[in-house]
Amino acid sequence: MFKHLLHKGAKIKQSIALIILLVITMPLMEASATVKSFKKEADGVSFKLDKGLMKIFIRKDDIIEVKYTVFNAFETKPSLVVNNKWLQRPAYTVADTKTEVIISTSKLKVKINKATNAITYTDLKGNIITAEDSDNKSVTPATVAGINTNTVTTQFISPKDEALFGLGCHPLDSLSINYKGRNQDLAIKYLTGAIPVLLSTKGYGLMWDNYSASNFYGAEADNTKFKYVSESGKQVDYYFFYGPGFDHIIDLYRTATGRAPLFGKWAYGLFQSQDRYMSEDEILTVKDNYRNNHIPVDAIVQDWYYWDPLPIGSHVMKPERYPHPQKLVDALHKANLHAMISIWPVFGKGTPNYDALEKMGGLTDITWDNVVTHTFDTYYDAHNPKARELYWDQARDSLIKRYGWDAWWIDQCEPDNGALLDARRQSNFAIGKGIDYFNTYSLQHTKGVYEGWRRDIPGKRAFFLVRQSFAGEQRNASTLWSSDIECTFHDFKDQVPQGINACTSGIPYWTSDIGGYHYHWKPADWSQPDKRELFTRWFQFGTFCPIFRIHGKGERAIFSKNWDENTRAILLNFDKLRYRLMPYIYSLAGRVTNDNYTIMRSLAFDYRGDANVYGIPDQYMFGPAFMVNPVTEQLYTSADADKKAKARQVYLPAASKWYNFWTGELLDGGQTISAAAPIEILPLYVKAGSIIPMGPDVEYATEKPNSNIELRIYPGANASFKFYEDENDNYNYEKGQSATFTLNWNDKAHKLTISDTKGHFPGQLKSRIFNIVVVKGEHGADVAPTAKADKVVKYNGKAMVVAL
Repeated sequence: MFKHLLHKGAKIKQSIALIILLVITMPLMEASATVKSFKKEADGVSFKLDKGLMKIFIRKDDIIEVKYTVFNAFETKPSLVVNNKWLQRPAYTVADTKTEVIISTSKLKVKINKATNAITYTDLKGNIITAEDSDNKSVTPATVAGINTNTVTTQFISPKDEALFGLGCHPLDSLSINYKGRNQDLAIKYLTGAIPVLLSTKGYGLMWDNYSASNFYGAEADNTKFKYVSESGKQVDYYFFYGPGFDHIIDLYRTATGRAPLFGKWAYGLFQSQDRYMSEDEILTVKDNYRNNHIPVDAIVQDWYYWDPLPIGSHVMKPERYPHPQKLVDALHKANLHAMISIWPVFGKGTPNYDALEKMGGLTDITWDNVVTHTFDTYYDAHNPKARELYWDQARDSLIKRYGWDAWWIDQCEPDNGALLDARRQSNFAIGKGIDYFNTYSLQHTKGVYEGWRRDIPGKRAFFLVRQSFAGEQRNASTLWSSDIECTFHDFKDQVPQGINACTSGIPYWTSDIGGYHYHWKPADWSQPDKRELFTRWFQFGTFCPIFRIHGKGERAIFSKNWDENTRAILLNFDKLRYRLMPYIYSLAGRVTNDNYTIMRSLAFDYRGDANVYGIPDQYMFGPAFMVNPVTEQLYTSADADKKAKARQVYLPAASKWYNFWTGELLDGGQTISAAAPIEILPLYVKAGSIIPMGPDVEYATEKPNSNIELRIYPGANASFKFYEDENDNYNYEKGQSATFTLNWNDKAHKLTISDTKGHFPGQLKSRIFNIVVVKGEHGADVAPTAKADKVVKYNGKAMVVAL
């Protein structure tokens, strides 16, 4: 009884304490702060509220930044994500009504409700694009991991027919492609990514400029609202981008956060990698097996622990296994192969690099439980500019510039300290508390190595393969890969929507380990039929990813004896297809850099008006022409394989007609078909009204100039394609040393117009041959060059019209 009374008394005390807490925090929890006054300024409109401040920055006619705080001033620290200085100030007007303040630009209107400070975005005709909820922005006291901070929230109204895409790559996530009606954890950790960029089919994008662990809630109020909640901050800070098309939204996002530089042409070819090559002799054997068997490949990768048994961070290739690092890299270069090496941001004690970083205060207290040595090794402070500089200097002098490596594999950069996430929150970076910079380690890490590379290795384009990306990371020459997924059909199936959404988040280059990284942390037996089927299907998908990589535990190179001859023939056919498409792919890469384009495209990029595409997780456009439909079901080697049709369902968007790439059959859009999916093909459809330049068979990307091109024209609608060329490496393209010409197909007149070539670069072709093929049935179908072109023309860089 006495214990019961004590318990009851404790409960009463807890209730009183809770009531007091609610009374204390009530003013801060109320989101409906009213507008008391406003002031037009050069860069936007400032609002004094009865509780706090708000400012709406007019960054461009179609880019709006919103800041809100309950404190007496906004934070003044610079953004890590947004690098645009916004030196140009667009004209805008402000109107004051009884209930609203209306800001107008040349492209949209921003309406602020005086009673609630809720913002509504409309087009110039007054049609609502999106709107904050009346319960919209809040900054609420909270304690997280023992740290006194504030939870920051924004909430928007969301119509039932809205679809939402983006938010980065979440490798173990479900197959959902559309975040409408679902939630997403946005705290970067092992096998979980976060890119706080959201695109809506209503024609707008949002980016939250907050770096703490966050959550997206897409099913609020019976799916009529969504909200973004960050666990720490002093202010709401988000960007609104008005498209309405997805391409323009991504263009605006990269206008704010930086353009993606162009990779060397080689980087769009095949990477051969394995966990892990153990010696230089093994790498040279891989080189010989590819080149002697005439299998197209452009890069060979040295993965981790080449330093064993030295501590991690030593940046030393163990001499007993790698006696001639320079000769190794030279031999790869002589064989027209590029060399990539893995270098981690983690340091074991007892290395000169550790000691130098510790001495200058460049280490964190975040450690990784090393799975190899079972030591706790230390992350350097990537948020410290001097530590970034020293980190780069060490890697440059030990490996990168010393031996001439061409690319850098940036692994383990979450930073990964397992389940000890509160330790990351409590850590102190040079820039501030870990809780406030939870998601930006990879962004700052790649910033340091990219800036160092650009300064110290000027003649070679940077390429970084990175395990995590955050908003803005595309400017650091980074390719995001989906981490250590398993060798299963389930994991493969998950990768397709994650790749699509990662690219929809504004990061243009994404890849996965073809075949998966591990099978229960051991190599899969790739000689088994089920694993051969898995690898074949994954390789077909990888052919149509922005970056094309074999990697993981166990021998799986194309020449491997693990493959039977039928499997090897399929792999070779897709490898050759990738290389035949190099003129198409490299031209699209030029558009990524010059036009802020997206290669791996959610169907909503091109078919936003077709609601049927919103929930499809496993179809996407690869550039303007190809619709890719990976086969992620185990059709041949499952227990019930004899009962499964060797096909998959494919929706053909209504706005186009579609050609079967393999047969040339023309199909109407607006229907779902059962697409044939035998093991040797991936269902692949080309949009009517496409031009695809295809090159010759080559064994590496730059083996032959684009002097003889097969131009496949898919009639049924007008078409256009911009062909891009440059020197294939170095940064002279940034100085204008590149060339383009445009191919235009007039479907009604059946004429192809080739424009004048614009631009010039050293080594540019003075003339080339076009083998023009108007696809019809089997004529112009499949991978191999078409036997007889419809017309062969010589192009000397001057405009010409070809009647067909």
